[in-house]
Amino acid sequence: MASSSSSFGTTLSVFLLVLVGMASAQLSSTYYNTSCPNALSTIKSAVDSAVDSESRMGASLLRLQFHDCFVNGCDASVLLDDTSTFTGEKTAAPNNGSIRGFDVIDTIKSNVESICPGVVSCADIVVVAARDSVVALGGPSWTVQLGRRDSTTASLSTANSDIPAPTLNLSGLISSFSNKGFTAKEMVALSGAHTIGQARCTNFRARIYNETNIDSTFASSLQSNCPSTGSDNNLSPLDTTSPTTFDNAYYTNLVNNKGLLHSDQQLYNGGSTDSQVSTYSTSSSTFLTDFANGMVKMGNLSPLTGTSGEIRTNCRKTN
Repeated sequence: MASSSSSFGTTLSVFLLVLVGMASAQLSSTYYNTSCPNALSTIKSAVDSAVDSESRMGASLLRLQFHDCFVNGCDASVLLDDTSTFTGEKTAAPNNGSIRGFDVIDTIKSNVESICPGVVSCADIVVVAARDSVVALGGPSWTVQLGRRDSTTASLSTANSDIPAPTLNLSGLISSFSNKGFTAKEMVALSGAHTIGQARCTNFRARIYNETNIDSTFASSLQSNCPSTGSDNNLSPLDTTSPTTFDNAYYTNLVNNKGLLHSDQQLYNGGSTDSQVSTYSTSSSTFLTDFANGMVKMGNLSPLTGTSGEIRTNCRKTN
């Protein structure tokens, strides 16, 4: 009996440890309610101010979550600066000279640190700022799960390989998102992030000069700002209809062959996602709901929790 009791005790201890491990890995919408009750309002205030100053910043902060979470999970690795002994992700091809908003994250972090030192992670700031940016530009809100911790590492190679390129065809887009656990439908919904923001000429030049599945007037209007050579960094809105409003116009544009990027128009080009684009183009509420759900799912990609990682004092470097 003694050995049976001992065995039971050991089994119970293991079971309890497993439960604790599972609990620590769970994110919670109320994570900061006690430890930093003003965290979310502080983040929102800074985001609203930044977007008021420059509407494009809303798209930039939204994009930061995407480029962070698609590389080893939502761990704020994208925020880390290179040093003489450390290589981050900022110089990866999808990021170099393209992602922005780091100064806004720095401001948010400083503001939060002033009220709750060492409590709120940079990884959580990124996902909350993305949500608040969408709301600031008229889009949907969603409940952000919290409790992520910050990485002490980054991966330049994964940033280069796992962030979908604007040159991808539909099969490549579906595969890229599938590798992160998203369905084709969720990929189409999340692509709606391109209803705000701008793209550089270098990323759509080939489309407006060489592709045939593009409205000719639309292509001509873009060529004046994006010549066949040079001016690589000239910007054009991803959604020319309502470039600073988070709505479903992106999909209406696709139906009319007015997608800016090659990868955009691939969603409506005689393929398996055409019907989904059509649905979103006629039902704003369906798109907004699906987008919000997709963002929640993206925010849950491989978070560091419990004792993993750290809470950075400065989002640009490890402690």
